[in-house]
Amino acid sequence: MVGILITWLVTTISFLIISRLPIGVEIDTLGKAAISAAVFGILNALLKPVLGFFTFPFILLSFGLFLFVLNAVIFGLAAWLVTGFRLRWGFWSALLGSLALSIVNSVLFHLLASLRL
Repeated sequence: MVGILITWLVTTISFLIISRLPIGVEIDTLGKAAISAAVFGILNALLKPVLGFFTFPFILLSFGLFLFVLNAVIFGLAAWLVTGFRLRWGFWSALLGSLALSIVNSVLFHLLASLRL
């Protein structure tokens, strides 16, 4: 349970960081970032395995690059569901935002792991 809360908090901070980058992702407040992180996590847990199963041929043919598209679709769906979370340039903002979220999450989790030791 603690791990889920830490992941949610790190993702919330990541959403706030990427909303400050010039990639077309806009999030109004800290509360909206927290809701966006929760919705993104739930969508990732529920939809990504299903979408990954149905799009497996595309994933295989593109050597895994289609997974970036799946991440962008889930990111865009989260933006569509949460008011106060907008994508200025549509799919391209979702693609850049999902890539930035992955990078920022990785960096923050690496920093958090180094603090625990």
